[in-house]
Amino acid sequence: MPTTLLGPIFASAGLGALIGLIRQWSEQTSQGKRADFGGVRTHTFWAILGCIGAVASRDYTPLALPVIITVVSAHLMIAHGRLAAVTSPGSTSFAASLLTLLTGALVAWGHTQTAVVVAALTMVLLGLKQPIHAWTRAFTQADISATLQFDAITGVILPLVPNRDIGPFEAFNPYSTWLMVVLISGLGFTGYIAMRLLGTQAGILVTSLFGGIASSTASTLAFSRRSREEAELSQDYAFAVVVACAVMLPRVVVVVFFLSPELAVRITPAFVAMLAPALIYGGWHWWFARRRERGEVASPAMSNPLSLMTAIKFALLYAIIAFLVKAATQLDWQAGLLPLSFVSGLTDMDAISLSMANNLRSGAVDWELAARAVIIAAVANSLLKAFLAAGLGSPHLRWRAGGVLVATAVVGAGAVLLV
Repeated sequence: MPTTLLGPIFASAGLGALIGLIRQWSEQTSQGKRADFGGVRTHTFWAILGCIGAVASRDYTPLALPVIITVVSAHLMIAHGRLAAVTSPGSTSFAASLLTLLTGALVAWGHTQTAVVVAALTMVLLGLKQPIHAWTRAFTQADISATLQFDAITGVILPLVPNRDIGPFEAFNPYSTWLMVVLISGLGFTGYIAMRLLGTQAGILVTSLFGGIASSTASTLAFSRRSREEAELSQDYAFAVVVACAVMLPRVVVVVFFLSPELAVRITPAFVAMLAPALIYGGWHWWFARRRERGEVASPAMSNPLSLMTAIKFALLYAIIAFLVKAATQLDWQAGLLPLSFVSGLTDMDAISLSMANNLRSGAVDWELAARAVIIAAVANSLLKAFLAAGLGSPHLRWRAGGVLVATAVVGAGAVLLV
């Protein structure tokens, strides 16, 4: 045997052994009696077979590797058929076995890095068998509906809309508008799924963090209403509202950065200053909360914050704001953008932020005006949530969360004057 083949064989054997180790562990720790579809030794042999078969196909006979794959596949299918009468074997073992075989072939062909990636992904998916099953069992019909709607927003509608400027001032681009919907819905959907997966056991801090990513307004509404139902836990719910609203600020910076890094850099100092009241309150809450006994704080139920209907409403709002911004710049009435930003911030923070980022990138507005507009929108949004907390929350939450949000708005108003 050529010495140059020893390295690929040992590398293939190592990757196969790792896959087999995770596969064997997964089978041994799974509930119920499962059939043995191969462990460390078997997967090691399959990886070596793949490596030798690839070398033989390359240097001797092209049919060597296809024959090996066919024989292994036939063996697996026969074993699968025999075990079907006793248990319910899945297709994971079949796929993992063939991937192990092809991992050895990739090593023999010199694609070692690719083989390592394939082996790592295979091991991760094998090892996550039980957590994935637990997650999917926790999903409801509403969660599946939200997933399908998100798929429609991203994969069905976006490729169909035209990518050209239309309408007065050529202010409306259907593709660009829906792309903004995809960006915002992606963040919202990620936060929503994270909350559903983590559940109430994640704790109030983690839940409010992901709630702020999904929708800080929805989180404010949910936690404020819960504080009336469980007044004894109002301090914890006030903390949750403050955290969710504070997350909104770095979330906006991240979203803006995708479209205009310059604008993201310009608004960051102001947003950091606006975070100060929340950080101070959070530190105070942590210091005193650790000294008192608390009951279990349950996470309020939250629906999908960006369903298909909500996405359509956001698209309409974004299109209207984009048209007004374009009209203001074309008619040389840029002073009207700041009042528009305040009104827009009362309804949605993302629409005006994305619109200003796009206009700054196209040169329709300068960075100073764009930065002021986004900060003013954040001030208006903070005031709106302070009003919601005061109107829907318990007296304790009203003064704590509402006071922090008003302080955040005051700091933002001062930051506008310093831009």
